[in-house]
Amino acid sequence: MQQVGEKRPRPRIETLADLIFGLSLSIGSITLVTSPPTSTADIGSHAAAFAYTFLILITCWIIYTAFMSVLPVENNAITFLNVTLLLLVALVPFLLNSTEVTNSTLTVDQAGVIKDFASSLFALDLASILAILAAFAHVISIEEKQLVAPELSRTFRSGRNRMAILSVMMLASIAPQFWAWTIFGVPSRLYVWYIPLISYWLGRAVRPESRNYSSGR
Repeated sequence: MQQVGEKRPRPRIETLADLIFGLSLSIGSITLVTSPPTSTADIGSHAAAFAYTFLILITCWIIYTAFMSVLPVENNAITFLNVTLLLLVALVPFLLNSTEVTNSTLTVDQAGVIKDFASSLFALDLASILAILAAFAHVISIEEKQLVAPELSRTFRSGRNRMAILSVMMLASIAPQFWAWTIFGVPSRLYVWYIPLISYWLGRAVRPESRNYSSGR
């Protein structure tokens, strides 16, 4: 059993995770380079899409690395969830690009169907990532496992509950109404995707201790 505060060697799965997170960021930027804008409006929308991809991946990486510093990665269930999470992370730039970039050979209706489907898959992808992170937080929060100091278990339980709620919200955004309802011409489903980012970074600014999972090392 790992003692509270004990350092351990960095597992290979964490090195692989860093590589996949980095590749996902690179793929997002390469995609924009290979899809040059056709108007000034495209420049802004493509830049915003890349900024979102960057922030969502960096936020997941910050939380993930903090959790991995104390999780028993030799556990079969944790290993399976790790592999699943990394697959979902690798899909992020592809699904976001499919939602953002339009194939010029398609009609407006055809492009709309593809974007609707791709955005639904991304919502499912993000919901699954949040659910896995919530599962990691749950394992860490179990006081009997003594993975973190007892007073820190409450922080991880709070994070678990928050990410579970956000996961349900992302699943709810798959409903067709969230694509049909628009705000300033943008489907409301896309606005829902910003909620996890706002939750984490606003919470980190207002109550740093509530997002300081690294203190569990």
